[in-house]
Amino acid sequence: MTSVFSGVFSGIDPETYRAHALHSGERAWPETNCYVDLWIEVLATSGVAPEAMLGFTLTQDFEGDQFTFFKVPLEDLEALYGIRATELAIYDRVERHVEVQIARARLCLIEMDSFYMPDTRGTAYRQEHGKTTVAINRLDVAAKRVDYFHNAGYFRLEGEDFDGLFQLYLTENDPPFLPYTEFARFPERPADEAHLRATARRLAGFHFARRPRENPIRAFASVFPQQVEAVAERPFGFFHKYAFNTLRQVGANFELAADYLTWLSPGEFAAAAEHAGRISEVAKSVQFQLARAVTRRKFEPLQAALDPAADAWDSMMASLAGRI
Repeated sequence: MTSVFSGVFSGIDPETYRAHALHSGERAWPETNCYVDLWIEVLATSGVAPEAMLGFTLTQDFEGDQFTFFKVPLEDLEALYGIRATELAIYDRVERHVEVQIARARLCLIEMDSFYMPDTRGTAYRQEHGKTTVAINRLDVAAKRVDYFHNAGYFRLEGEDFDGLFQLYLTENDPPFLPYTEFARFPERPADEAHLRATARRLAGFHFARRPRENPIRAFASVFPQQVEAVAERPFGFFHKYAFNTLRQVGANFELAADYLTWLSPGEFAAAAEHAGRISEVAKSVQFQLARAVTRRKFEPLQAALDPAADAWDSMMASLAGRI
């Protein structure tokens, strides 16, 4: 296998890379989920505004046991940016497929095991196995080195971690795990601002029409205390998984919704953006209340904790109804 360390995006380096403003440490939710965070950084690196893609945040719902794991629809990426992303069939070694696509200036988005990813140190790295999506920009199989986008940054991984990530420790008799993979084809030139704004405005109406018919935060609030009581009976590590898939997803989603509405038309959507920000703030506050409730095993105060966020969702959608 050849040694390749050119990238889809040249001129970026993990040591000097700076994350986009949507990942500022001053935000309530500096990271959202691996898929959206990755696209924020990839789009910014490609020279276009990632805010334009965020219309899908208007559609988030409560799914009974979690809030929607919000992701940018692939058709939105194509309509906005001319980026065509689709599934890549993995029938050979993963790194062989990645080499071929990088040589064709295509970015591979792959579900990988965070156990082998040093950028997750303190949470998953060498502690637990879990799937997360990365986008591989550079790959050198001979040197066992890879540069990749993940969460809110751009990182390098080498040596034994490379062996683990690409399952090089397996013998010929061990069946490898073949991960779900997408690959993205980029246009010859980035989309211009006028196209982004016109398309984002059209998609705003499309996504607004797909919003939940019932208030998702009120639906969550109705089962929240009972869910937390059950969480308190589980090992403490389970608390973090529950919080990530409930309060963090809704809080991060609506913080991004506020950014989207401000970018789309700061004067026209100021009130709706303020309500979206309120949802985010309440989710952050309630996450701290959740930790106390689990520790103290007092769940009744959670019953009304989400009311301000539920009211803000109603106000946000009412404000948008006359404008989108």
